[in-house]
Amino acid sequence: MQLFHAPGKTHASFDDEHLVAYAGLEPVMRLAERCDLGGLVDEHVTIADRLGVNAAAKIGSIVAGMAAGADSIADLDALRHGGMDKLFDGIRAPSTLGSFLRCLKWGNVRQIERVSRELLARLAKRTPLLPGADTVAFLDVDSMQKRTYGYAKQGAGFGHTKIQGKSVLVRGLNVLASTLSTPLAAPVVTGTRLRGGKANSARGAESFVAESISAARAAGATGILLVRGDSAFYAAGVIAACRRAGARFSVTAKMDPKIRQ
Repeated sequence: MQLFHAPGKTHASFDDEHLVAYAGLEPVMRLAERCDLGGLVDEHVTIADRLGVNAAAKIGSIVAGMAAGADSIADLDALRHGGMDKLFDGIRAPSTLGSFLRCLKWGNVRQIERVSRELLARLAKRTPLLPGADTVAFLDVDSMQKRTYGYAKQGAGFGHTKIQGKSVLVRGLNVLASTLSTPLAAPVVTGTRLRGGKANSARGAESFVAESISAARAAGATGILLVRGDSAFYAAGVIAACRRAGARFSVTAKMDPKIRQ
């Protein structure tokens, strides 16, 4: 997906024929284009399946749909409403985007994660995204259980999550996420990793924390970087990843018998 007009030729008219529901997508996708999102996808993402052709256009459409509030494949049809085709070129149908997402393998997901990290670094260079990151920044790591529906959902399993302060067993998938912030900036997502519903919080956390620290450094967090996590990340591998990368850490200690003693 790419912008259909040069910046100087873009205009808006308020009538039914040209009505655009998500005009805020124009500056968002303009910035993505200037950071060469499509070029990053072409460089790093290689999909063997025939449904993976034109990955740059399809990933651009998915990003635009998510920015417009889509949280399902069907919701991506919002990109084809009204005069959206007059503002953007290369929009793909939800069925096409759904087939694309389903053809991705684990390796492709890892490739797209790399695109995300590099895009964040380019965004930080082009915008005041993380003011003060060269002095002090905070990298927060957490896991969460996201409910899924349907017994055929791949990887779904029962795990604990908190609902209204109470621990509840929920069938779903487990997500690792990291965000980067400064005393002057709101958090931005530096990494995500989807895991099976039965996964504990520390599963894969060592490599994930290492990647998140690298992403934070590339995004301009060159000063003091403090990694923060709850007791689920009280593990030797996670602490070692922080120390290897020269980051400080604040991790809640588990109240096990040795700690109590």
